[in-house]
Amino acid sequence: MSDLAIRVENLSKQYTIVAARSRHDTLRDQIMYGLKSMFHRNGHPSSVSGLPSSVSHPPSAVPGPRSPISASDTIWALNEVSFEVREGDVVGIIGRNGSGKSTLLKILSRVSVPTSGYARICGRVGSLLEVGTGFHAELTGRENIYLNGAILGMKKTEIDRKFDEIVAFAETEKFIDTPVKHYSSGMYLRLAFAVAAHLEPEILIVDEVLAVGDARFQKKCLNKMQDVGHQGCTVLFVSHNMPAITRLCERVILLDGGRVFQDGPSHHVVSAYLNSGLGTMAAREWPDPAKAPGGEVARLLAVRIRSEDGRIIEAVDIRQAVRIEMEYEVLKPGYLLMPNFQFFNSEGLHIFSSHDTDLALRRCARHTGRRVSTVWIPGNLLTDGTMFVGVGLETVDPAIVQFYEPDAISFQVLESFDNDGKSARGDYGRHIGGVMRPLLKWTHSFDRTEAKQL
Repeated sequence: MSDLAIRVENLSKQYTIVAARSRHDTLRDQIMYGLKSMFHRNGHPSSVSGLPSSVSHPPSAVPGPRSPISASDTIWALNEVSFEVREGDVVGIIGRNGSGKSTLLKILSRVSVPTSGYARICGRVGSLLEVGTGFHAELTGRENIYLNGAILGMKKTEIDRKFDEIVAFAETEKFIDTPVKHYSSGMYLRLAFAVAAHLEPEILIVDEVLAVGDARFQKKCLNKMQDVGHQGCTVLFVSHNMPAITRLCERVILLDGGRVFQDGPSHHVVSAYLNSGLGTMAAREWPDPAKAPGGEVARLLAVRIRSEDGRIIEAVDIRQAVRIEMEYEVLKPGYLLMPNFQFFNSEGLHIFSSHDTDLALRRCARHTGRRVSTVWIPGNLLTDGTMFVGVGLETVDPAIVQFYEPDAISFQVLESFDNDGKSARGDYGRHIGGVMRPLLKWTHSFDRTEAKQL
């Protein structure tokens, strides 16, 4: 088994939830509890010097300040997880929030320890679990690069050889000698990823931190991870970005409830994930302005999939129209704005884009306030399967991207066999290929002269 990079055997991780305070645990109740304790010790007043060391209350008495921790106050973030990863494999790990993905990566990165079971890692690990992991805020970008390299066991000459490439990738040349505590979150992320990916790790572990970066940088990171995988590095990649998962990974592990739900080829597992309803997201909102994607001119508030009659839906009949809407807030007046949607299938193929082409509206500068832009997709255009929708908006002249949220939402396109000719399938029962399935008009002609000769 010398070609194994990672072996996980019955790995479990238990967390204890801080016990909730009792319903009497207010300041007033605490005072009353103290007074009653003083005067009700076995029916006699207790010593005035302090509270008794042990007070026995009947059921009707005021309870103590906290309830004891019970088995219900613990959760298993991971529960007997087992799998193996061979050297050079690129494996995706998917699952809904709370399924145990990040806990697993923290254990594999030696940030956390398991409650039971074990994980054997064979190779030098570079990990990027969250923005700033492994960086010292008081050190400069340059110093942090050398610090991380030393932690990985690299010699100074090895780090010197990679230094310029790291800085160029991170695009932090002007700030490389500035303490990283002064970096923006984007700069922090760029440098952290560049360090993790360029210091020649044998195993690269990446959590869902790429969502912090802009669309251009996300694409740059995905290309770099693809290159690292082709060079023989073992990669574990956690993401909610299903097209990125299917593009990078031949194998995917699906976690649910802290257990391995499915493990196999990426397209099969991603399809199972989405068809199970675990991964469908027909509406998404950003109620906190500080965390909402956006720039100086506009920020994203919500994206929704709706049926023709306005209901939020997770699945649509292939014959029916569907509408996708983005709600956003214009922060500065006087700008021309162009909203857009990008559509991908479950294999990561870019199906098509849609931009607002209303010239009269595009030439009209927007006022501040909330707006909703909606695109309508006609029935009998998409093929069956899962569609992922990226949502973006940019200013026009100058062209500046205000936000782009890849795979912001997803929905299922469903079809059934019909005999009325209202879909492109009709009553044809076999597989139909292609990334789209429009219902096109057919005509036929018949040469009667030739038929008579036959």
